[in-house]
Amino acid sequence: MSFDVCVIGAGPGGYVAAIRASQLGLKTAIVEREFLGGVCLNVGCIPSKAMITAAHFLHKIQHDADDMGIEVATPKLNMKKLKTWKESVSTKMSGGVNQLLKGNKVEIFNGEAEFTSNTTINISSKKGTEKLTAKHFIIATGSRPIEIPGFAVDEENVLSSTGGLALDHVPKKLVVIGGGYIGLEIGSYLSDLGSEVTVIEAGPALLNGVVEPDCAKIVARKLKKKKVDVHLKAFAKSYKKVGKGYEVTAEVNGKAQTFKADKILLTVGRKPNSDEKAIKKLGLKIDKAGFIVTDAQKRTSINNIFAIGDIAGQPMLAHKASHEAVLVAEVINGANRVYDAKTVPAVIFTDPEIAAAGMMESEAKAAGYDVKVSQFPFAANGRAVSMKQTDGFVKMVADAKTNILLGVHIVGPEASNLISEAVLAIEMGARLEDLALSIHPHPTLGETMMEAAEATLGHAVHIIQKPLRK
Repeated sequence: MSFDVCVIGAGPGGYVAAIRASQLGLKTAIVEREFLGGVCLNVGCIPSKAMITAAHFLHKIQHDADDMGIEVATPKLNMKKLKTWKESVSTKMSGGVNQLLKGNKVEIFNGEAEFTSNTTINISSKKGTEKLTAKHFIIATGSRPIEIPGFAVDEENVLSSTGGLALDHVPKKLVVIGGGYIGLEIGSYLSDLGSEVTVIEAGPALLNGVVEPDCAKIVARKLKKKKVDVHLKAFAKSYKKVGKGYEVTAEVNGKAQTFKADKILLTVGRKPNSDEKAIKKLGLKIDKAGFIVTDAQKRTSINNIFAIGDIAGQPMLAHKASHEAVLVAEVINGANRVYDAKTVPAVIFTDPEIAAAGMMESEAKAAGYDVKVSQFPFAANGRAVSMKQTDGFVKMVADAKTNILLGVHIVGPEASNLISEAVLAIEMGARLEDLALSIHPHPTLGETMMEAAEATLGHAVHIIQKPLRK
């Protein structure tokens, strides 16, 4: 079997690359050992958002309905039914990927790939071993959860994100090791569903170095309100069985402390799958962090092999992988393209949501910019007030000399949707005036983007303007 392009891995990078390559007239194959759609569609992004949506829905019924004059009986959670619904969402999305691949005449191989040369792989499956050759390969095999000493993931006692999304009951007590975005997303939704959650974070703050500190503080405040117990500068050391549950020992500010748990969720990050046999024999150049080294066209140290997505470097985000996928397919077809995104947006589905595009304030200053910075609060937005979701703000960072927008950081309702306007603005080199003078519809959350730009220019209308911070 011979192809122009063979993609290894059918996640949001791999399947997009295969579809685009086939659209361009290239004979294309894709190899996937587990499930179409990869981690994202099956045990990551999509199922976690389904569970978060359900948890938010329950939380609003419990806490907001009565204030709005809606009287409801005490809601009852059927976790097994919720799990079934969550799985139906993933199944529908994965099935859609299957239809898209077949509709675009991509040949699908179910099995595990192993390179025997830079033009040949063996595909191992229950059917046996098949040999496949291709002129070009695209490696999109993703990443997996990191483990730490004393906490081997078994998905029974110690859960990875996969196990955290597969629970058929709500643990009474949950200890989350790692205060990054995955741990806080899963921990938050389980808290909303009724679990007593403790977060153990080694750093000095939640989401440390990941988002603007101002944004992280809003989420931390909301977690405290929900009675989530957060411990910073805390290092998980071990756990042991105690009765029907577990006891986690951690070093908190230099002192040993124990925490009770029915389940332990380990979310200390992810690492690229560059050490797996699918690619190990190739001898590709790998950096110290385990990422496959690529050039601006995502070409590896072997000329006809490309790498995209989590395995090819930070940020490890699905939408970055999909962008790279289209780029590589077009490069293989002869296009003169390079990866040149000005910004890759990041979204964290905590409560409230956090979204960011462009530079943090500290990054802009470190890059030598004289910056102007301001915020517009959701508490001053009519739509947010009517939704009973007023926590947070839109923060803008701009070049004080030119007013060119450098970064936008949102914490609040629908931050995940609002950030797209910021991405477009940054990619186009927009100035604050471009946002401030663009008429935004009322009453909407989107108005906060216009008003944050006005605030950063120094003439906000719907808040009492404080002096600009430089």
